[in-house]
Amino acid sequence: MPAIRNSSLRWRVSGALLLGAAGVLAFAPFGWFPVNWLTLGGLYALLGAEADGERRARHGAALGAAFAFGLFLAGVSWVYVSLSVFGGMPAWLAALATVLFCVVLTIFPALAGALFVRLAAAGWLPRTLLFASLWVLAEWARSWMFTGFPWLAAGYSQVPPSPLAGYAPLFGVYGVSLASALAGALIFAGARQWREPAAQGAAGRRRRLPAAPLLALALLLAGGALLGERRWTQVTGEPLRVALLQGNVPQEIKWRPERFVDSLRTYYRLAQENPAQLTVLPETALPAFLDQIPADYLDELRKLARRQDGELLLGIAVAEGRQYFNAAVTLGASEQQRYRKRHLVPFGEFVPPGFAWFMAMANIPMSDFTAGSPHQPPLELHGQRVAVNICYEDSFGEEIITALPAATLLVNISNVAWFGDSLAPAQHLQIAQMRALETGRVMLRATNTGMTAIVDVDGRVRSILPPFTRGALVDDVRGHTGATPYVRWGNWPVVVGALLLIAVLRRRWPRRPR
Repeated sequence: MPAIRNSSLRWRVSGALLLGAAGVLAFAPFGWFPVNWLTLGGLYALLGAEADGERRARHGAALGAAFAFGLFLAGVSWVYVSLSVFGGMPAWLAALATVLFCVVLTIFPALAGALFVRLAAAGWLPRTLLFASLWVLAEWARSWMFTGFPWLAAGYSQVPPSPLAGYAPLFGVYGVSLASALAGALIFAGARQWREPAAQGAAGRRRRLPAAPLLALALLLAGGALLGERRWTQVTGEPLRVALLQGNVPQEIKWRPERFVDSLRTYYRLAQENPAQLTVLPETALPAFLDQIPADYLDELRKLARRQDGELLLGIAVAEGRQYFNAAVTLGASEQQRYRKRHLVPFGEFVPPGFAWFMAMANIPMSDFTAGSPHQPPLELHGQRVAVNICYEDSFGEEIITALPAATLLVNISNVAWFGDSLAPAQHLQIAQMRALETGRVMLRATNTGMTAIVDVDGRVRSILPPFTRGALVDDVRGHTGATPYVRWGNWPVVVGALLLIAVLRRRWPRRPR
C-alpha cells in the first residue's frame, strides 16, 4: 500500500478500512443486504473525493486496498481457525498467513480504485457506471487468478430477499455484484446532487434535486424484483425423496484411528433410520480411502440403498493407481459411478510449488490430491441427472454450469468442520443459494457439521438442519430442465459488457485535464 502522508487521506483510508469491515454484515449469517450498497457507496464517495482533488492513482489504490483489507480480515478470519485450531500451525504463523492472504486479495480492489481516480469524469452517470464496472472486473479477476478465491463477492450478499437477486439467472453472481455496486454508487450520487449547488443561468443558483440518480436506483431495484418473479426452468420427473446426512463428527477427532468404527456406525445408523431414494453423505464422511473401508461395510450400505429402492452417494477419498482424488462414489442399484473433485483448494488439498515447508508446519490430512477432469458427466441416480460438486467447488459458478443443462439436480457435499463455529458455514450456504438461482436447479447440501440444507430454485433455503447436531434432513425434491441465460453464456456478458462500458465512457466522457 502506498505511503500515506496527507492527513486528510489518512482519514479517508481509515474510513475505507472501517467500511470494508462493516461490509461483512451484508453477508450471512447477518444478511443485512442493504449494508453492501451503503459500504460500496461509501467507497465510491471516498474515491470520488480523490478524483475531484489531487487525482493521484496511488491514493485511489490505497482506498481500494484499505476497503478490501477490512472486508477480508473481518470476513475470512476463519482461515486462521483452520490453520491454527485444526491445522496445528503455530498461532503466530497462522495469524501472519491470514494477514498476508488478505493483503494479496487487496490487489484487485486497489487496481480498481486507482483506475477510478484516473479515469473518472464529471457527472453522476459516467462515474457510477465506471465504479460499478471496475468493481465487478476486480471481483471477476479475483475469482480465477492464483487458482481463484471468489468468496465475499458483493453479489453473494444479495440472495433473497434482496430485489437484486432477480438478476442472477441472467448474469450470475458478478451481474448481481455490478447491480449492487451501482445501487450503492447511485445512493451517494443522489446525496451529492442534493448537497451541491449548481449554476442555473444568469439568474442565480439553486440546489439540484437528486431525482435522476434515485430514479435510476428505483428502476434498478424494480427490474430485479420483476425478474425475480420469472422462472427460467421447468419441473421434470416425479418427486424424489432425499436424505442428507449430517454426522457431526468433530474435526479434532475425525481422523483418530480409535474413532474410525464410530464414524462407520454413525453414518450407517443415519442411513438406516432415514430411508430415501437418494441418500447423500458429506465430503470424506468416512475418514479413509475407499479401498481401506471394510468390504462388508460397503456391501451393507449397498444393500441398504437397494432395499430402499434407492441410491447412496458417499463422499470419500479414492486411490486410482498413483493418483488420489477427493471424490463422491455411488452405491446402490446402478453400477458404481464416481465424481472426482476438479477444483482443489491450495494448501488444503494440494501443495503449490515451493510451499512444502509451509505445509510441514500444519497437520492437514490428505493434502496432496489430484484434480479430476474438468468435464465430468452428471451421475445417473434414480431417474435424475445429478451434478456433484465438493465443498469449495460451488464457489465457481462458471464451472458448475459445465454440467448443465443436462443435470436436473445439484448436490454439494462439504466438510466445513475445518472452520469451526465461524462465519464460514453460513457464508458457504449463501454461495449455494446463488448457484441455485443462477442455474434454476434445486441445490442439496450434505455437510459434516453444518449447514446441511435444501435450497430451492428461487435461491431460498427450504429446510435446514441446525449446525453441530447429528441428524438427517429428509424431504421431497423435484428435478428441473431448461437453461437460464447464465447457464448458456456464463460470466462473459458481464465481463465483456463492463469492459465495453469503460471504453465507451472513456470516449464519450474523457477525463478533462486540471
